[in-house]
Amino acid sequence: MSSTQSQTTSASLCPKIERQWLEARSLKSMLLSGLTWLVAGIGAIPLFSIIFMLVTEGGARLDYEALVELPPAGFDMGGGFGNAIVGTLVMVAIAALISVPFGVLAAIYLAVLEPHSRLAKNARFVAKTLTGFPSILAGLFTYIVIVMHFGYSALAGGIALSVLMLPTVILAAEEAMKQVPVRMTDAAYGMGCTRTQVITKVVLPSGMPGIITGVMLAVAGAAGESAPLLFTALFSNYYMEELIEPTASLSILIYNFSAMPFDNQIQLAWAASLVLVLIVLIFNILARLIGRSKH
Repeated sequence: MSSTQSQTTSASLCPKIERQWLEARSLKSMLLSGLTWLVAGIGAIPLFSIIFMLVTEGGARLDYEALVELPPAGFDMGGGFGNAIVGTLVMVAIAALISVPFGVLAAIYLAVLEPHSRLAKNARFVAKTLTGFPSILAGLFTYIVIVMHFGYSALAGGIALSVLMLPTVILAAEEAMKQVPVRMTDAAYGMGCTRTQVITKVVLPSGMPGIITGVMLAVAGAAGESAPLLFTALFSNYYMEELIEPTASLSILIYNFSAMPFDNQIQLAWAASLVLVLIVLIFNILARLIGRSKH
């Protein structure tokens, strides 16, 4: 039988299926799809309106001086929020240095060592509960434990942010490790690898893209927090010199400047808001790119 005859025979056996637009299922599908796009469009209106305002208002004031200079005082013109950018990045870095190691170690216990133990179930429940933990309570907890004894500081702010980052890192890392195929770990055990070698040579490398994605999302969330920093880092009009002193942050600068009756400070608040959104956006984009790389 020739190829033409085989194609003709297969076409006769598998007739072409065409969508009937007037059928009830097609109409229902189009209606639901249209409603979905409508709701998504309505939900995107506030988002794009805020972004438009940030770009128009903040972009007009955003320049090199605003990125490196110190905040102005009172009726002074010019100035910037360079110290707030540095303070935000330093406190987020402190939070990541605390939350990532402990979060990954906890995830190893939950996903590999004792996934079905009572302790693991309770720890998993606590982590999921903490994801909805009000951020201001993390600041209040750090204030009672640290600030009341040692004062306001960048270190206290980083610890408060680490409390908020930790559950996200734990749950994301645990899920990433659970996605590692069982046949890979079984093969490693079959070759004589110890549990430690399986974790370090198989589980962690295979789950690393998912772990990094969770870390990036946690960092993006922590960078935009303001309530915990009110109780821990407070604010400063100068560049940070030590980790144990009050430190500026973008979110607190925006909060302070937006309530001032001076046009210069209000413009700086808009520009700082735009920079903060860009920082969060960069971390979210990195998380998406890293998440896609594992597929």
